Amino acid sequence: MSGMVARLDDWGKPAWIAAMIAGFVLFWPIGLLILGYMIWSGRMGCNSQWGAWGENRRARWEQKMERMREKMDRWSAYRDSAAGAGFRPTGNRAFDEYRSETIRRLEEEATQFRDYLERLRHAKDKAEFDRFMEERRNRKPPETPEAPEPRPAA
Repeated sequence: MSGMVARLDDWGKPAWIAAMIAGFVLFWPIGLLILGYMIWSGRMGCNSQWGAWGENRRARWEQKMERMREKMDRWSAYRDSAAGAGFRPTGNRAFDEYRSETIRRLEEEATQFRDYLERLRHAKDKAEFDRFMEERRNRKPPETPEAPEPRPAA
């Protein structure tokens, strides 16, 4: 729930208003609850001395930047984890080893299959080229019409 509130706070007051309207459209008590929460938490107020929602703008900016740093740290840890496969460890060491071994084996098979397809394409290209050269060698040269003999001048 706090993640949803933080996300709506990141998007600002228009997101809160849209959520409230959607709540009223879907089921009016939900819209009423969102409206009550916005009034109670100060998200509805427009106090000019303080930024939106009862806290100064600089503090809000710092909170947003801290959340962004946390998200980037989680993403970085996720990317670097799980034996380089891009998966999070499950906590079950046997399963993690099985998964990494299976992924390694599948990657190896994929590499072998790509190599096989490359050899197959090369053999096909060579056969087509050899057939072309054979047809070219066996082809009769085009007959050129003989030039008429020059007539003696009369």
